[in-house]
Amino acid sequence: MIKITSAMEEGIPRILEIEQASISPPWTHGALLSEIYRDDSFFALAVEDDIIVGFCILRRMADEGELLQIAVDALARRRGVGDLLMKAELDYAREIPLRAVYLEVRAGNEAAIALYKKHGFVAAGRRKDYYTQPVEDAVIMAREI
Repeated sequence: MIKITSAMEEGIPRILEIEQASISPPWTHGALLSEIYRDDSFFALAVEDDIIVGFCILRRMADEGELLQIAVDALARRRGVGDLLMKAELDYAREIPLRAVYLEVRAGNEAAIALYKKHGFVAAGRRKDYYTQPVEDAVIMAREI
């Protein structure tokens, strides 16, 4: 059974493993640590059998939120972990309450785009050459809450 919990400092090494395999360029240990202690951040973990299998970070700014990261361990994909994390961050957005949530996603990341669309996000714009390693456009997506 997968549980959603708040991120804690001792989970950073495992979060970094997932991040380095999923996100380019990955965040640093220090960036993740500071996110845990921010008052304006929702940093959740998906945990199965005491092992972190995914995480998401949503930061609120006034009445909006930005989904900064969501990543699932390769061995846990296609098992609903991303759905659980998306549900948790959208529940948080409703509780605050936030008016809308935004995100950027690599234009070629079809699996992520499908996940976001499933949860009500729509394309709202594009940023040319936004990503590096490799260079790729970002699709800006938005969802009203």
